[in-house]
Amino acid sequence: MAFGRRNDTAGDRSFYITTYAVLTFLTLIVLYPLIYVISASFSSAYAVATKQVWLYPVHFTLDGYKAVFRHSMIMQSFLNSTLYTLGGTAVNVCLLMLAAYPLSRRAFPGKNLIALYFTFTMFFSGGIIPNYLLVKDLGMINSRLALIIPFGFSAYNMIIVKTYFQSNIPNEMLEAANIDGCSNIRFFFRMALPLAKPVIAVMVLFNGVGHWNGFMRGLLYLNDPNKYTLQQVLRDILMLSKISADQLSMISDDQLVEMTNAMELIKYSVIVVGALPMMVLYPFVQKYFTKGMMIGAVKG
Repeated sequence: MAFGRRNDTAGDRSFYITTYAVLTFLTLIVLYPLIYVISASFSSAYAVATKQVWLYPVHFTLDGYKAVFRHSMIMQSFLNSTLYTLGGTAVNVCLLMLAAYPLSRRAFPGKNLIALYFTFTMFFSGGIIPNYLLVKDLGMINSRLALIIPFGFSAYNMIIVKTYFQSNIPNEMLEAANIDGCSNIRFFFRMALPLAKPVIAVMVLFNGVGHWNGFMRGLLYLNDPNKYTLQQVLRDILMLSKISADQLSMISDDQLVEMTNAMELIKYSVIVVGALPMMVLYPFVQKYFTKGMMIGAVKG
């Protein structure tokens, strides 16, 4: 219902006002931490340490970002994470489409048994050590493929995509296309995939964020610094910025305060550098997000 119509009752207007007020309040709660982190990353170390930052940068400076990008591996790790994200997301989406579409078709033989097999893996898995031994036996330790192949498929996401296909591409459409001489493969590429753009966008976002933020997978399977992910290098920057007990005994109180303030500033800069690519990606898929997620998850 539209707000402010002539036939709105007093109760309707009260409901609208209350709803908008609550939504605005919740939006501010969610938005403020993001604004604070970005503002703090552009503020001086002293302003951050003394809690002067609230909504906008205080004593604007790029010192935090200079300290982060001064690390010799930051650009290499950024390229590595981009490669892992693009390659991993491409593999994820391709496998999800190829698995979900046949299982959504009524005439596919054995679909219930195959779906049960996929569902079983959602609740029972070997765990970290068996997975590590498997990756090791496959010869992928310290390989870039170790961050793509073992994480190439999600049964949970497959169920979402399968339900989307069932809800939006009825079997009658496929039967009509077959009568006109369209093969199943051609129907999949020419009709099913174009109609699945909303759920594809959601899967790209889900899997892209997972690969970009993946930290433990790199920690487990990579030992070559030239193949480290951005998250690993950012973690190393934070660790290097900490002051050891030996260093404490060698610096003055003024230097200690200055270094502590700098560490606080670097922390916020690291958060922004790590989250910025996904923040840039989200607006491009946001219009598909609600439709694809709701249709894929609620129905069926």
